[in-house]
Amino acid sequence: MSIKLGVPSKGRLMEKTFDWFATRGVVLSRTGSDREYAGAVEGIDNVDLVLLSAGEIPRELASGRIHLGVTGNDLVQEKLVQWDQKVEPLAGLGFGRADLIVAVPQCWVDVDTLDDLDGAAAAFRKRHGFRMRIATKYHRLVRDYLRRGGVADYQLVDSQGATEGTVKNLTAEAIADITSTGETLRANHLKILAEDPVLRSEATLFRSRSAPMAGADRDTISELRIKLGV
Repeated sequence: MSIKLGVPSKGRLMEKTFDWFATRGVVLSRTGSDREYAGAVEGIDNVDLVLLSAGEIPRELASGRIHLGVTGNDLVQEKLVQWDQKVEPLAGLGFGRADLIVAVPQCWVDVDTLDDLDGAAAAFRKRHGFRMRIATKYHRLVRDYLRRGGVADYQLVDSQGATEGTVKNLTAEAIADITSTGETLRANHLKILAEDPVLRSEATLFRSRSAPMAGADRDTISELRIKLGV
């Protein structure tokens, strides 16, 4: 048995994660071609690197198939019911920062708050006979946020592509999505509500609460946490 560390398998998240670990004396590397999901760990024994998509890592942690994993806290909180009973956040890594926000068309000049959105949603349903559509990939988080904000007459529609384009394509009236700079929203003539975001997200190192561990594995986790300063 060994400690399994799940890391995003490609792109800037993988590169930044490798850099974060390397500055703390743990060198992660990809072995083989880009199509192979094999990796190596230097600087500590008894740790295996598992390369996965960022979206897979929350469920692998929750199931106990990996002991540690790096992914966005937005993905953990969206994909895992009662997430804090299944995983423990050990450290924010200081990159991959983005806010999950609600945005509406810029031409909605009277809609700036959740109260405004609730009023607009009620008026939309009265006028059109169906509920205002909000496109998102984050159904659980957005539904809870809108409920707490008192927004009632809406429906969430699933967006698997470019969420910002759904309003222009007339498949939604508003959106809830991750943004870091807001440039894509502005390019699509959308504005962010003047409210706290649904969630502030960043790449985070999580520990599984259910992964099986022998005595040597516990020692490895302790040694790794000391090395990483978490």
